Amino acid sequence: MWTLSDTTFTARSQAHQETIYTIGNGYLCTRGAMEEGYPDDRRATFIHGVFDAAPIVVTELANAPDWLPVAIFLEGERFSMATGTVESFTRALDLRTGVLTRAVRWLSPGGRIATITFERFASLADEHLLCLSCRVTPEFDGSIEIQASLNGNTDNEGLAHWRWQAQGESNGAIYLSNRTRQSGADVALAMRTQVEGTGQCVEQAFWNVQNAPTKMLKFAAKAGETVAVNKFVSVFTSRDTAAVVERALQHADTAITWADALDANATAWAGEWERNDIIIEGDEEAQIAMRFNLYQMLIAAPRHDDRVNIGAKTLSGFGYRGHSFWDTEIFMLPLFIYTAPHIARNLLNYRYQRLPAARHKAAANGYEGAQFPWESADSGEEVTPTWVTHFADRTKMVRIWTGDIEIHISADIAYATCLYHRITGDDAWFIAKGAEIVLDTAKFWGARAEWNAAKDRYDINDVIGPDENHEHVNNNAYTNAMAQWNLRMAFTVLDWLKAHAPDVAAQITIALDLNEARLAHWREVIAKVLIHQEASGLIEQFEGFYKLRPVLMADLEPRSRSAQEIFGIEGANHVQAIKQPDVLMMQYLLRDNYSAETVRVNYDYYNPRTDLAYGSSLGPSIQAVMACEVGDSEGAYEHFIRAARADLRDVRGNAGDGIHAASAAGTWHSVVFGFAGLRVAPDGSGWTIRPRLPAHWKRLAFSFFLKGERQQVDITAQTFGTA
Repeated sequence: MWTLSDTTFTARSQAHQETIYTIGNGYLCTRGAMEEGYPDDRRATFIHGVFDAAPIVVTELANAPDWLPVAIFLEGERFSMATGTVESFTRALDLRTGVLTRAVRWLSPGGRIATITFERFASLADEHLLCLSCRVTPEFDGSIEIQASLNGNTDNEGLAHWRWQAQGESNGAIYLSNRTRQSGADVALAMRTQVEGTGQCVEQAFWNVQNAPTKMLKFAAKAGETVAVNKFVSVFTSRDTAAVVERALQHADTAITWADALDANATAWAGEWERNDIIIEGDEEAQIAMRFNLYQMLIAAPRHDDRVNIGAKTLSGFGYRGHSFWDTEIFMLPLFIYTAPHIARNLLNYRYQRLPAARHKAAANGYEGAQFPWESADSGEEVTPTWVTHFADRTKMVRIWTGDIEIHISADIAYATCLYHRITGDDAWFIAKGAEIVLDTAKFWGARAEWNAAKDRYDINDVIGPDENHEHVNNNAYTNAMAQWNLRMAFTVLDWLKAHAPDVAAQITIALDLNEARLAHWREVIAKVLIHQEASGLIEQFEGFYKLRPVLMADLEPRSRSAQEIFGIEGANHVQAIKQPDVLMMQYLLRDNYSAETVRVNYDYYNPRTDLAYGSSLGPSIQAVMACEVGDSEGAYEHFIRAARADLRDVRGNAGDGIHAASAAGTWHSVVFGFAGLRVAPDGSGWTIRPRLPAHWKRLAFSFFLKGERQQVDITAQTFGTA
């Protein structure tokens, strides 16, 4: 189960199909749009780190010049699936190698028939190399013309980011260079073509069309004889080199055949899958979905760049404009920490390099320490839009508060930092960078907590927790618990530093002003921050949650809208309809702090109040883990399969905007920590499993790394039983 495929094409699902057929290599990703184009397609290539200013959303990844265009003419008739007759159609993405193939048997309006096959991939062996093959097998004698282009006339859904700089031909390679309008980022593409097949090439020409340089190749073709043109494109930006055109041309001059490029790419992918594959036997849908989700994570993961993060829609669509959220640290980073620590380290380095921006945000809000932005892009400054168009009424604007008051992300980043250290044992990195992240975010929480003298406690007021249906709440349990954890961990980190790197401990103590008075204050906040837990173990999501109008999701059925759409943005604030589970997420991350009975009490209370079907895509995967924790195997699988289908089946109707990255990575959590029940000792000294396989699963196998050593897990229903 390695192939994602379809045999029909419908225009109404075009955007969704473009998303799921995205290819990439960790440097860039290209949506699965058709080479020849199709009306209203959303073709895009996004390169990590190449942002430009945009209205409302502040900044966005700039849709790069298009490397795909291939126009085909049969006796002068242009091939298009929007004209003529498509007599057969197949499209397949090989998840094992990242190669996308499409074959079309086409009858032109003039009665000519040809089978046209495209194959393309972004080389994982060479992140600057993009490869495309076009093969045409006519069922007539006549001429075939192929026009291979580079197109700089791209935009972000109407907003153009690029200015043309230069283009030309050099030693048979065609090049194009553009620059972003505001950020001044340069990009250069260089294209070289190779002719294969049995068709006779009778004419070649370079057409110097501004911003769309083109190589034209004309063939005298015969029925049954295949005309084949390979297109190799190299890409460099000013993030890589100042001499973008020279580097792109130099790279394009590298002698390579299609077979060699394909083999090198396959070899690189084999190494990725050796570390990351999850084997599920007895459930074909779960198996292909799991590999699809892992593939989407792997093509977005920066292997050679620690200045970028992974956005909430990866590099697969225009949604969220390439901005990164807590999705990376809480959902994606654990996957990489356990399977590809070098990638995890790059992602954490991105946060470390942006500590100055986090300190600036805290200071601007009147606090000490480091407050990371809710949405981050290239600079690490806050890029959450303040106002957006109302989803139900395009004539109205909605105030977005997440950038102002969804502050738990600072603790989330500290959490991922400590998880990386615990699982990898990378002391050198933690001493040099990780410890500072933990201590400076703790400093923020110490300043952010408000003393409530009347109740002898510390409050963290006016926040948004993970449950974004409820804004401007006080003492959100998740936020307060993670702040408490962050402060408590600061002491552990400081003690560890004193033992393992006393000079660094002394330097950080001075640099962050960690004096005894501050540390005493932290201890007091830890002891007195409010987390309201009843005698039964039930934890109130935030102060006053119990007073809201009770709402169970079952009472809203049948429906096809989210609870927020049903009640309205303001109305959702006043009912117990949860977008994603705050308390259960808190218990998932801080599992060792809660008894099995406490987890069960909270699962039973919050699960029916959480909009898992139409709320946040982040919820179902973690809900699956918690269902496993309480022995609800049927519920666990229901939550898991909902997350697994999120993009493949477009269950929320918005997959055209890009992959739901947190949901995709979250399925790994469901399988590894839920169904396999993997638990690593708090000190990283060992691990155990507690298998709770779905009843129809026959086998679950995967590997992970602990302290640099590969560990393998292989669970069979016969050996361990089911839940």
